[in-house]
Amino acid sequence: MPKMKTKKCAVKRMKTSATGKVMRSQGGKAHLNGYKPRGRKRNLRGTTVTDDSVVKTMKRMLQD
Repeated sequence: MPKMKTKKCAVKRMKTSATGKVMRSQGGKAHLNGYKPRGRKRNLRGTTVTDDSVVKTMKRMLQD
């Protein structure tokens, strides 16, 4: 049986933390930023933990 290939789109968008959690960047900061408050845009920086409902799918896509 052939090996499972890693989804390259998933590798570019998320990563696994040292403890095994799937980290992702937050959405909602790419456009229409003129009316959004400075604090809201600041809080969208960085990464956040992926929801438990999709972790199994994301780990299968990453194939670490």
